[in-house]
Amino acid sequence: MEQLFETMSAKETFALGKKMAESAKPGEVYCLNGDLGVGKTVFTQGFAAGLGITEPVNSPTFTIVQIYEEGRLPFYHFDVYRIADVEEMYEIGCEEYFFGEGVCLIEWASLIEEILPEQVCRITIEKSPERGFDYRSIRIESDNKMSLLEGTE
Repeated sequence: MEQLFETMSAKETFALGKKMAESAKPGEVYCLNGDLGVGKTVFTQGFAAGLGITEPVNSPTFTIVQIYEEGRLPFYHFDVYRIADVEEMYEIGCEEYFFGEGVCLIEWASLIEEILPEQVCRITIEKSPERGFDYRSIRIESDNKMSLLEGTE
């Protein structure tokens, strides 16, 4: 199943992330991909807000994973951009996160494709400068029963 969204501002990208998280369920894994500067962190901040997290959310580039437990579900925010070897993911216990009671969102997930669970939701954010500086195309694909954005097709 696939949905395509267009946002015209960081505020709209944040809102889309927030709406998506409002229906997230325990054990779901969201894979977020896109070039540097497309708005992955803004989307993630919205996603965290949709889970009820109020503390600041930033990319955990040097720690690989940041854990937030104040929302309605634990939120595991990964940024694997600087990962040198996929084995590093096993060293931090990725399977506990992937198959746990929380929700995982993984920035740069394409870099660890071979260890991702079979069922994930893929989110790809792209810029299109000819459509405007703040324009983003956001494609959401789910190959399982994970709920996409209800009522927004």
